[in-house]
Amino acid sequence: MALRIGMIGGGTVGGGVYDLLTRRVSSPLATVSKICVRDLTKPRSFTVDPQTCTMTDKIDDVLNDDTLNCVVEVMGGTGIAKDVVLRALGKGKHVVTANKALIAEHLPEIQAAISSAPGGPSFAYEAAVCGGIPIINTLQTCYEGDVVTSVMGICNGTTNFMLCKMEGGEDYGEVLKEAQDLGFAEADPTADVEGHDVRAKISILAKLAYGVTVPISAIPTKGISSVTSVDFEYAKSMGCTIKLIGTAARTSEHGEHDGPLSVYVAPKMVPITHVMGGIGGAGNAVAVTSENMGMAAYTGPGAGRYPTANSIVADVMRIARGNQGEAFPKSAELELSTDYESAFYIRISISDGLGIIKSVGACAEKSGVSISQILQNTISDREAVDFCVTTEVALLSQVKMMCEELKGLSFVKKEPSYMPIQEKPE
Repeated sequence: MALRIGMIGGGTVGGGVYDLLTRRVSSPLATVSKICVRDLTKPRSFTVDPQTCTMTDKIDDVLNDDTLNCVVEVMGGTGIAKDVVLRALGKGKHVVTANKALIAEHLPEIQAAISSAPGGPSFAYEAAVCGGIPIINTLQTCYEGDVVTSVMGICNGTTNFMLCKMEGGEDYGEVLKEAQDLGFAEADPTADVEGHDVRAKISILAKLAYGVTVPISAIPTKGISSVTSVDFEYAKSMGCTIKLIGTAARTSEHGEHDGPLSVYVAPKMVPITHVMGGIGGAGNAVAVTSENMGMAAYTGPGAGRYPTANSIVADVMRIARGNQGEAFPKSAELELSTDYESAFYIRISISDGLGIIKSVGACAEKSGVSISQILQNTISDREAVDFCVTTEVALLSQVKMMCEELKGLSFVKKEPSYMPIQEKPE
């Protein structure tokens, strides 16, 4: 099927898509015939051939053009972009998008639009999660005879870049500014540093792995703004590093992985021997654990002009060749648990004195938490001591309760900080 493409958005990624389709692929199966941008006078980082492609600033010029049978949405956001995607599907046009927030927030509406669309158009979104890593198509097609027990991922390059810098000794404020100066982080970095971006992506991966639509409001989410250099010092002593990870995993009491589905986002203490522990810079990685395969890891660039554009072009060519399968091939009803379980690391800032360990132990016992070990660096200022405890496997709610109990102790100076500990690879 020859695709005549109308692209909505002509920024960094849109320019990459145009370049790849015109200069590298150059296939009669897919041509960009029209591009809609917000401002026609704005200089572009790519040059459009006016003989084959028209520029416009009106979305309806794309959506109402019956000669176009595919819409590539690279404008971002969840307002106008939602209208574009739903209307395009309603007109029977294939849709390719990189918009993870749109999919995560409006998945039921998108699925309904796909089901009712005339002519059975495709909906493809490889670039929505982990940029250049082909994880979407992998989960759609490569685990049909398998049972996925967990999916976990470093899905945000900005925070991984920042955490790697912090591991080298820089503090949070310094690395955030550096990330902004390099263009990794936005002026308002909330979506990245507070985990909202990863939350949208793990919601999509959970849908593909388990068939369950997980509302983003049901995903416990914690970002990296509370992580300090002290945490990295303790991580090193534990043979770990710290990574912001989205996790979707089925649990059970006896190891059958047939229990409720837990989906959450949190900075984690990750063993340096784990595949996630070695992902540096702005890289991304997804690890899928299943009954047939054990753990398989997929790593690569999570963003960038050409990595993201490459995933979009891959979707376009699959549609053109008739190889694009169902957007969301699995559908299931599973119990969702927002109270995930893990071993935890808890950092407590105190003024040093007598009876501290006893008091901390009492808070743990009251909360139903079993302490695994206590770690304390050499004390240089008795009025500003950071020490940590690690726990046996506990529920998030129990650890939160323990931290609330600790806050009430006279010697605790700051709100305790906690993060889950990733199991060591077998």
